[in-house]
Amino acid sequence: MGANRMRLEGNWMQAKGRIREAWASLTDDELEEAQGNWEQLVGKIQAKTGEAVAVVERKLDDIADSIDEPAA
Repeated sequence: MGANRMRLEGNWMQAKGRIREAWASLTDDELEEAQGNWEQLVGKIQAKTGEAVAVVERKLDDIADSIDEPAA
């Protein structure tokens, strides 16, 4: 699993808000169903928006890069 996937899943609450900003058409229920699972999230976004999987993954990577690492 890539570092960005782990960061996104590990910081789901922080990521969720940024994902909603990027894809306002996603509902809270849809995000909760994915619960940070990368593959489910990509699939839901792609199905809802029609964006190419590569585009969705690139945007999610950017979101994950912007998330602060949790304090150790």
